[in-house]
Amino acid sequence: MARHRKFRRDSGRVPSQRALRAGELVRHALADILSRGEVHDPVLQSHMVTVPEVRMSPDLRLATIFIMPLGGREAKDVLAALERNKKFLRGDIARRINLKFAPDIRFVLDNRFDEAERIDKLLRTPDVARDLENGGSE
Repeated sequence: MARHRKFRRDSGRVPSQRALRAGELVRHALADILSRGEVHDPVLQSHMVTVPEVRMSPDLRLATIFIMPLGGREAKDVLAALERNKKFLRGDIARRINLKFAPDIRFVLDNRFDEAERIDKLLRTPDVARDLENGGSE
């Protein structure tokens, strides 16, 4: 007799199509709010902020928003300004998208560009170039 294990659908690392779609709605809404200058904060008005990704929890109650100011300058100040205006942003996002619950929002600096630059520098080191040249002859 086979034993049945309980399998949680949300235990995997791949987000569901629903979570991806909701994340894109939140991303577009926030990008629109920031681009129109609807947040009256001097730090946010003096910086262009990109929102490359929004990851939603499986139950769509938490949105982790990855942000990066253009040029990467004063990223900590921009993050602090977004945290100060979190309540306004959450309410405005909730009005713009059609979800059962307004998701709690959490802001995180997007470090993908820094990581890509670090990997690029590693790949250009003389040791790696030497290994790539000798890799075909072995």
